Amino acid sequence: SILSSLSMFSYSAGIVFSSFLFNSKFCVIIENRRVIIMKIAWIGTGVMGKHMLLHLHEKGHDVSVYNRTYQKAEPLKKEGIHVCKTIEECVQKAEVIFTMVGYPKDVEEVYQEIFTHVSKGAILVDMTTSSPQLAKQLYQKAKELGLSMLDAPVSGGDSGAKNATLSIMAGGDKETYEKIVPLFSCMGTSLHYMGEAGNGQHCKACNQIAVAGAVAAMSEAIVYAKAQGLEVESVLDAIRKGAAGSWQMDHTAPRVLNNDFEPGFYIKHFVKDMHIVQQEMKDKNELQMLNSVCSMYEELEKNGEGNKGTQALLHYYENVK
Repeated sequence: SILSSLSMFSYSAGIVFSSFLFNSKFCVIIENRRVIIMKIAWIGTGVMGKHMLLHLHEKGHDVSVYNRTYQKAEPLKKEGIHVCKTIEECVQKAEVIFTMVGYPKDVEEVYQEIFTHVSKGAILVDMTTSSPQLAKQLYQKAKELGLSMLDAPVSGGDSGAKNATLSIMAGGDKETYEKIVPLFSCMGTSLHYMGEAGNGQHCKACNQIAVAGAVAAMSEAIVYAKAQGLEVESVLDAIRKGAAGSWQMDHTAPRVLNNDFEPGFYIKHFVKDMHIVQQEMKDKNELQMLNSVCSMYEELEKNGEGNKGTQALLHYYENVK
């Protein structure tokens, strides 16, 4: 258990944050040799969120959850999670509130209710990939209400969420970020403070631009290999360790080869992310590659594939000769 393991804990193993000591192995804060357990509210138990909140629970934190569709969150009761039927019930006693929902409009609606019921002094962390402008607005509103807020989207897909190896990019006040680092460390291994509010979302936009190119490149390599009668798995093995290697080659390509198009990340959400990038770049530089990839995914979404994983981009190439 955490407590028995901590009896052997040496202070030299931790990282000092203000007056606290953070034990990076157990993702807890220690003050005067006493473990600080946080009361956490988590809103949004989707493909990634459910794994992320479970990591917090497994490290000993007191986690309550809310999901718009109650039935999707109900199985978490078996894990010892308190599943709430309203946002009010979920957040009213929480010290830290995490949100990970679908679209910017969902973020806006959820925070309207959170702001009504949350306790003064709480820290709010939106991990949804959302609008940088909305992130700035919510940060300002939180500040006016005596609350702290970070925008902290993530990258790494469902596998990163399951394995607690996500990359987390946060915008907001540095002091607030440092307070939340122990909790971020329960969920990710690559933690980055990006500066002021909205910068976490801007960083995630850069991530999604790069992902768009990488998924398209992987898909086209597979299409070419098939067209030339090559054994695709052998081709990918040959190129993935060279200059063509990428996270997509290592994690997404094997799913394609197994005809597994279940979502590690939904097409519909990736289209949303690319639309955010396009909005942010309106009247600025044209991102031709992103725009091209976005149009491909829009076509797949129109054809009813919005709930498939982004690796289903291959279907676009199969249907266009």
